[in-house]
Amino acid sequence: MHLLLVAVGGALGAMTRYSVYNVAAFYGNKPAWATFFINAVGAFLIGVAYLLLLEKSGEQAQLRSLITVGFLGAFTTYSSYSLDALQLFEQGQVGVALFYLLGTMVVCVLATWMGLTVTRFFL
Repeated sequence: MHLLLVAVGGALGAMTRYSVYNVAAFYGNKPAWATFFINAVGAFLIGVAYLLLLEKSGEQAQLRSLITVGFLGAFTTYSSYSLDALQLFEQGQVGVALFYLLGTMVVCVLATWMGLTVTRFFL
């Protein structure tokens, strides 16, 4: 059952990532920044999901499989993040690449903390 939930969540997360990525590209954003945004939003949402699924209601393994492992695992894009950074380096944009790498790490950790904090505030 958990494998099916991960698969469904993963399919939905991947389709959502694809949609957000294309909307960002339509508005002229570079691929790396669309990925940056996706990772930051995913980090925020995993903070919310962690609090709601694990801290407040006890571990609900099926929801965790669907939402955090499946949906958010497929929505966030570490492999795309790595490729985008490498391409920035290859294009000679070393400063942008370093900012992108470090910025993503810092913003995503802060976004996860914000997700936990905001959710705690409203519960």
